[in-house]
Amino acid sequence: MVASSIMSLGQVLWAVPGLARSLAANRVPLACPHLHKREDKVQGPCPTHYLKTGEPPLINGWIPYLGKALIFRKDAYKFLLDQQKKLGDIFTVHIAGRYITFIMDPFQYVYVIRNSKQLEFHEFANKMASKTFDYPALSKAKFPDLKENLHRIYQYLQGKPLDIISDHMMKNLQDIFEWKCSQATDWETEKMYKFCCSVMFEASFVTLYGRVPAADGHKVISEIRDKFIKFDASFPYLAANIPIELLGATKKVRKELIHHFLLQNMTKWLGGSKVVQARQDIFEKYELLGDYDKAAHHFAFLWASVGNTIPATFWAMYYLLRHPEALAAVRDEIDHLLQSTGQKRGPTYNIHLTREQLDNLVYLESALNESLRMCSSSMNIRISQEDFVLKLEGDQEVSLRKGDWIALYPQILHMDPEVYEDPKEYKFDRYIENGKKKTTFFKAGRKLKYFLMPFGSGISMCPGRFLAMNEMKMFLFLLLAHFDVELVESKAVRLDNSRMGLGILLPDVDIDFRYKLRSLKK
Repeated sequence: MVASSIMSLGQVLWAVPGLARSLAANRVPLACPHLHKREDKVQGPCPTHYLKTGEPPLINGWIPYLGKALIFRKDAYKFLLDQQKKLGDIFTVHIAGRYITFIMDPFQYVYVIRNSKQLEFHEFANKMASKTFDYPALSKAKFPDLKENLHRIYQYLQGKPLDIISDHMMKNLQDIFEWKCSQATDWETEKMYKFCCSVMFEASFVTLYGRVPAADGHKVISEIRDKFIKFDASFPYLAANIPIELLGATKKVRKELIHHFLLQNMTKWLGGSKVVQARQDIFEKYELLGDYDKAAHHFAFLWASVGNTIPATFWAMYYLLRHPEALAAVRDEIDHLLQSTGQKRGPTYNIHLTREQLDNLVYLESALNESLRMCSSSMNIRISQEDFVLKLEGDQEVSLRKGDWIALYPQILHMDPEVYEDPKEYKFDRYIENGKKKTTFFKAGRKLKYFLMPFGSGISMCPGRFLAMNEMKMFLFLLLAHFDVELVESKAVRLDNSRMGLGILLPDVDIDFRYKLRSLKK
């Protein structure tokens, strides 16, 4: 989910103290080079005057250029709901130089998603990712078929290859948890987000790129992780096209991270995945792609692999520990599977899970889906490639101009009380019906095609979603199989909205929890 959405410059100006002054001092223009003027839309006292025929109502805002960026950043969910009540299910908002048309009715999502010719995503994602991760844009003239070749590699994250890489992830997670078991002779207390980050980052890194054979291999990966965390803190601003020179040490940290993935370093790592090897093989075919550029691509792939998975793992664990009945149900399901397959718990035993067994853990999957519903805040973006009329259900039409942004905001769907009863409450069994997975949800008496969208949609759907789900399930499985776990603090952890629109939201604070090895008699 590297580029399923993007922050606005207005959000960044609001979020970073003094950044607006810094931009001005460095003569960075506040006008977007892609901004198409819309005087005919904003004349007169009412911002909805002088619209072209068929265009949705416009919420323009009174602040030049920023428009509604500040209020949108403060609480996008509330802002969009308020506009929906006033203007209906389709409206355009002026946000930091962009005209973004929001489609609020989930029954209309399909008409946006299937129009991949007129409503494009990849060019937009390519530009944003190349600037963020410092590799050249994938132009067809300079790098013919590179984008298509890289896309084909995602076959290694599906089917039988998915089983292989999932098995490797399971083994690497078990190695880490075995080490944790050796340390936890009594209760061990750690920060939960830091714990999830440490375990998931190392297991994912080793699974994808291989082991660092040096005696201090764990230390090397820890150093990469610490740099990654620093870079990740600046990711929202880079995604918003803020010059990296204005973001402190971020440029230096990014360069150091990319250097870890130079070929002379990667060739020393042992047991890397087929998906990374296939990417290396493709990069070698392009002479115009420099060594640094190839390394930057590998770093971007790492971010895409863990940037959202780590916070999603945190929220799944946090909600389970906050709800004892959920924790008990998921643990009972795990213990039953181990017993029924003749597998034993404990640091000296290897646990093997097939894809079918993972898929049949309905309480674990439901609890994970419920935490994803509550913590995901992706904004599915498409860019209009031409002036055209988007035809919707019920003979509705929307006139769009070339360069307009179209946005789906699934958090509105995820928190809709018509779809989900008591949507602000965590219900671990929400996605279970009669002991089986529940995949049928309704709004206004009609069945929804889309009801849970943490991984994007259509052409922007995360290609690594199946591996990500497996990784989080295996983490929780091993955690609950090996350890008694409980929260030490009673404070509530809330969503940090600074990554609103970019995927999984981070927690606003970390929280202490403790764990100890479970008795083998249980």
